[in-house]
Order: sequence, then C-alpha cells, then structure tokens
Amino acid sequence: MAAAVATRSGSSSGGMVDKHGMDAGKYVRYTPEQVDALERVYAECPKPSSARRQQLLRECLILANIEPKQIKVWFQNRRCRDKQRKESSRLQAVNRKLTAMNKLLMEENERLQKQVSQLVHENAYMRQQLQSASIANDTSCESAVTTPQNPLRDANNPSGLLSLAEETLTEFLSKATGTAVDWVQMPGMKPGPDSVGIVAVSHGCRGVAARACGLVNLEPSKIVEILKDRPSWFRDCRSLEVFTMFPAGNGGTVELVYMQMYAPTTLVPARDFWTLRYTTTLEDGSLAVCERSLSGTGGGPNAAAAHQFVRAEMLPSGYLVRPCEGGGSIVHIVDHLDLEAWSVPEVLRPLYESSRVVAQKMTTAALRHIRQIAQETSGEVVYALGRQPAVLRTFSQRLSRGFNDAISGFSDDGWSLMAGDGVEDVIITANSTKKLQSCANSPNNTFSVPGGIICAKASMLLQSVPPALLVRFLREHRSEWADYNVDVYSAASIKAATCALPGLRPQRFSGNQIIMPLAHTIENEEILEVVRLEGQSLTQEEVMLSRDVHLLQLCSGIDENALGSCFQLVFAPIDELFPDDAPLVSSGFRVIPLDIKSDGLPSSRTLDLASSLEVGSTNPNSDASPDGCATNSRSVLTIAFQFPYEAHLQESVAAMARQYVRGVVSAVQRVSIALTPSHPGSGRLVGGQRVLPGSPQAGTLARWICHSYNYHLGIDLLTCGDDSGDELLKMLWHHQDAILCCSFKAKPVFTFANQSGLDMLETSLVALQDISLDKIFDEPGQKALYAEFGKLMEQGYAYLPAGGFCFSGMGRQVSYDQAVAWKVLGEDGNVHCLAFCFSNWSFV
Repeated sequence: MAAAVATRSGSSSGGMVDKHGMDAGKYVRYTPEQVDALERVYAECPKPSSARRQQLLRECLILANIEPKQIKVWFQNRRCRDKQRKESSRLQAVNRKLTAMNKLLMEENERLQKQVSQLVHENAYMRQQLQSASIANDTSCESAVTTPQNPLRDANNPSGLLSLAEETLTEFLSKATGTAVDWVQMPGMKPGPDSVGIVAVSHGCRGVAARACGLVNLEPSKIVEILKDRPSWFRDCRSLEVFTMFPAGNGGTVELVYMQMYAPTTLVPARDFWTLRYTTTLEDGSLAVCERSLSGTGGGPNAAAAHQFVRAEMLPSGYLVRPCEGGGSIVHIVDHLDLEAWSVPEVLRPLYESSRVVAQKMTTAALRHIRQIAQETSGEVVYALGRQPAVLRTFSQRLSRGFNDAISGFSDDGWSLMAGDGVEDVIITANSTKKLQSCANSPNNTFSVPGGIICAKASMLLQSVPPALLVRFLREHRSEWADYNVDVYSAASIKAATCALPGLRPQRFSGNQIIMPLAHTIENEEILEVVRLEGQSLTQEEVMLSRDVHLLQLCSGIDENALGSCFQLVFAPIDELFPDDAPLVSSGFRVIPLDIKSDGLPSSRTLDLASSLEVGSTNPNSDASPDGCATNSRSVLTIAFQFPYEAHLQESVAAMARQYVRGVVSAVQRVSIALTPSHPGSGRLVGGQRVLPGSPQAGTLARWICHSYNYHLGIDLLTCGDDSGDELLKMLWHHQDAILCCSFKAKPVFTFANQSGLDMLETSLVALQDISLDKIFDEPGQKALYAEFGKLMEQGYAYLPAGGFCFSGMGRQVSYDQAVAWKVLGEDGNVHCLAFCFSNWSFV
C-alpha cells in the first residue's frame, strides 16, 4: 500500500517546530504500518468518536507521533475517498447503461429509417397504380405489414420441422429488429437507463402484437432460461408442457410445446396453444428463442375439459438476447398472437383485439420480471421480515394462481358446477378433490379438511368507474364490503380441521385494519402485503383471546403511475406466524378495462382529498376521469371467493357463499356509483370525497369554511397565503383537529370531513352520509347542543361545553378538549351548512 499523506495543523506562527521536530503545517507521511492500523479501525467503525480516537492513540504505539486532529482528518479523507469510489462505480454503471441504451436507440432509429423508406416506396407505387388506367380496378396494394402469414404447418412431418424452425427464426428477427411489422411506441413507456425499456404495439397487422427491448443486468443464458419458463412470470399461463425435443444445428433445440392460458373472467373460455419452439445461437453470439403455432391436433386438454378451451394461434414470436459490453444483456421480446376474438361476446372483444393488452400482460411483464430477478440477484432489493425474494415471489404467484384457478374452474382440476337457486347471478362450483393442507403452527401438525373448496363467483359490467380508484377503495375500506364473520371463518379453516359456519360465534370487527408492506415490484405494478384485521370479542370468555385475522394480499395496478390492463386485489387468510409453506385459499376482485385506448393516461386519482386536488386542478376537462378513462368508459369486474367446507356442510356453505357474494356485489355497486365522476341524482365525488348534490367544489367549500370561521369568530382557522382554495383544502384535509360539515336541514347528516374527522368517526368516504349529527351525541350531549343552538343561529357560532364526549360511527366514545360550531356561508351570504371543529380528540 502506498504511503498516505496528510496535512498537519500547526499554530499561527508558521516557523514554529513541534515537540517531534516536525514543522507545523507540513504534510505527514504515514508509514504502511500506521495505515494498516488505521484501516483496521476504519473497517470496524468508519466514523469513530473523539474518545475512540484518543483510545486508538493510547493503545497503538505506532500512532504516538500523530496528533488527534490529524487522526480525525485521516478518517474524514478516508470516508471521502470511499464515497468517491462508490460514486465512481455508480457513474460507470450508469455510463454502461447509457452506452447500451444509445446503441439500442441507434438500432431503433435505423429500423425506423428503413420503415420510412419502405413506406415512401409503397406510397410512390400506390400513386403509380392510381394513375394507371389499365389497372384502375386493382388499386389496393397490401404492404409488407399486411402480407398474409404462412399457413400453419403440421408437426406430423418431422423432416420439415427444422426448416420450419429456421423460417420462424427469420420472421421473428424481421419483427424484432426489422420492419415486418409497423410498430408504434406505446405512450407512457419512455426509454431511459431506469425505464422498463422501449415498448411498441402493432398497427395494421394481423392479430395483436407487441414488442419490447431493454437492458437487463443478467447473462444471456440466464435470461433465456427464465423467459422459457413462462408460468413463472406470465400470470395468465396455467401450464406449459414440452412434448418432444430434438437437437438442431449450432447447439440449438427444437421443441413441441403445449400451453394453456387462464380465462380472464367467468364470461369467456380459456385459450390454449400448440407450438414449435426453436432455441439457437446466432453468428454474433446472441441467443434467440422463437415460437409459432402448428396445425393439427397435437397437444390438447383431455376430453372432459376440451369445451373450456379455444385453440388460439401464435404467429412468429420470441426473444432475442444479445450480450452487452461491460456485462448484462440487450433483450428484444416479440409477442404476436391471434386470440380468436370471434369466440367471445362482442362487448369483451377489446380484450382480445388490443395489442396494448398483450404488451402489458405479456411483453412488458416478461421484461419487468427479468429486471426484478436481476435486481434481487445483485442485492439491490431488501424485503421486510427478512424474507428471501424468491419466497415472497412464490407467495405472489400462488395467490394469483389460486385466484385464476377459482375463476376458470377447470373440470380437470376437479371443479364441478353446483345447482343454483333459480337466480343465475352467482356461479357456485365445488372441488372435492382439492384438499386444504395446512401446517398449524408446526410442520408436523398437518391436516386435510374432509370436504373441499366451494367457490362463489360473479362478473358484472361497470360504466364510468375508474378501475384503479375502485380497487384502491376496496383495499383501503374493507369494512365497506366485507363481513368480518366470514373472514374469521376462512381464517379458522387454515388453523383447525373443522369448519364451523360463520355466525355461530359472535364476532365484531373493530374497524381497524393495519396494512404491512412486504414486497413490491420495481415499478410498483404489484404490491405484496399482510393485512391485520383487529377484532373485538363479544363474550366474556374470549376477552383474553386475540381475535385478529391476518390476510396475505396482492394488489395490482393501484399505483397512480402504473399503466395497467388489469387491476386486481387478491387475498387469502394466513397464519400469523406466516410460514413459508402456508396454505393459501385465494379470493378477490379483478377489474379489466374494456375501452382500451392507445393514448390512455396513467391513473392519478387518489383517495386523498388534498393530493387528488393537485391533479384535478390541472385538468380542465371535467368530463374525463383523472384515471385516464372517459366518463363513459366500461370495464368488467370479476369477483371470486373460496370457502373450505366439510362434506356434511357442503350445501350450507354453498348457500352462505352465494348470499355473501351477492352482498359483496351489492356493496361494490354502491361504491361504484359513489366513485363515478358524475352520476345523475347521486352525490358528486369531489377529489375523492363524497358530498351531497348541489355542494360546491371541494376547494370552494374549503374557502367558505375558513372565511366563515374568520367572519364569525374573528380569528383564522388556517394560516395560508394562497386564497385560491386549493392550498386551503390541502391544509384543511391534513389539519390535526377533526373538522366536519353537516347539512343545514331538519335532520342534519354529515357531508364532509377531513382526514382527522373520518378517523374520529371511524367511517369511510362513502359511508359518511349514513351518519347523522344526533348519532354522535348521547342524550346529555344532544341537550348541550340544543342549548347552544339559539346562540349559533343568532351570532353565527357557538362553543360546546369543554371536555365533552361524543361517539364514533362504531359506537366508541370519543373525548375532546374543545368543540366549536359555526355557520358556513356561501358566496350569496346564505347558510350552506354547519361546520364543527373538535380539538385534541381521543378515544376513551
């Protein structure tokens, strides 16, 4: 190690000599032994205290000639060098990414130039054809984009499979890096070193197609291995089976593959594919995996499940992975499908005719997955509870797969349809072969419920309901739609071998749910979390027992910056010890937009009144939802709930499940009406907050509340320099005191509350109007309010007795130090509503 140099701090007299005979202010050259001693201390403690440095000088004799201040300077310089080294490494990594991205963009630019030249040539040819009278009847000339695809080949002729594989490779490469398809960049997918990559969708070609290319910090062989295992990253893939494999040239392989996909909703059949897959190494060292459909029966489902599948076609698609200088790989992904849209109801055909859906569900999902693996491999991702990333990823896959199994209900999995009650709104299926294996607190304590699983599911069309907002509401306000007794029943089924019907043991939900995040994907398109529902016992014997219910929950598409084609909330009860092999019985909601637009905007509407206002104030188009969906947009909602049962209770559990899902559907319908941006005859949603018809905009209401408070009491409720209403609303929403507004009618009901007010009332945005003013006061409180009512009407405000009590919507007693009520005046001077402010409130 080179000798280290440091400056000595001397006295103000430049010519003085210290006791060691060294001039003050000169450089100190550390010996290798001194540097080694200091490095050992730095490895243990990079920033030692003054006492630790003094101790070092006393214990290490070779440092005796060094002053304490010089030791401090050495550690400062050492930390600075360490920081510079890390920053240099980071910048080098960014530079490598930018270099690779620049290469990628140059290739994309070259491809676009070729496409422009091709289009210019085709345009000139079309002009020539139109001007030619001899061929006036033949004025349609298809471009290379719409050239009919080659017919499907039969896999029964092995001698032709290799030539078909080479042909598939050529067509795939022409799509991945050439101009065989007219690619249009998908909005919201901007290229950059930290972006998912360059994503494009097809325009004017047969079927639906999507392409993505990006940088991944993994070796090409590892990427190919991950991508070929499609069920591990493609949530809609039910199974993939390789029937035949034989070697090809260049160390490649040809495989015959049968793949099944789940149905996205109960209203459509599932899809399956019979394909040839060719893996090879190109001359430049790149790895290529291409795939296309084959004709003939080939692989397929068994006869009992054949009616549940429609055979779809995969046109030449695949993956091209090229090694990148300095490490990592450049990945090109192409998905080109014909999903046979004719086989589904017309209202659902956009799901099968949109290239954007394929891009979001398959193409970018693959690229995101390998980027996630790369980050986990490099140690950049640290998850909660000390769990390994692979374990948490497995939990997400199991939740999603269990939910997909419930929706599709394949007969070869053991699902059978149960008789209905004459109203076909809810489908009930049973699976007696699906045993619930559990490890109740011990790996050796396993059991199997001697019955099976019952699934109750339903699908419904939604009009003008922002999908992301609906899913976020269902996640954050579970008490609006869920029955805590059913949650207790489902949770008990994974802890004991008996399944008692809900209602036999009285339970009460406290209204509190605690969400604990576990993991999320790179761009937050998926979030895995544990939800704890706090229960209250109603019997004296259960007071000492914990009645909490724990759920493992997977949320998809709720991030406000996410561009998703599927918005999902899936959950399953789980033991509070959270074992890695915990059984999961998935239930949940899935919302899929049907009006897929290429120019859609990311979801930016939130349930936070203040933050949603920031978006609303910048969007002058009041007829459009902030989620990027027009008010007349449509989506399909699918609900599926699973319930374990014992054999002798099958009919009873089925009846309970049917009734429960009907109740959930009704609750979701009420919530959907409330979340609709504009709905005739109903209350209006302003910035995520529900107010009565005729109420002002939320910002205007905030200004009226604050101005009226100052007008009546002579002091400011809030200190805010911006009087536009937007800033006032933000401050009002986050104010520590509970601020409530109620209608000025014979029976006042609450129409507005800030966050503290909602917490005090223990209610939600939708249920706020179900609470009337008299409900929050007991008889003495009502008398005190009525005693001050005359003063309130006369002078415009009144103080309620200090140190009083009121009640939340859940019946819990709330104490407050001070409460004041005042009349809120509109612009015309008329009384619009009454406002209350409860200071320093707390639950008793």
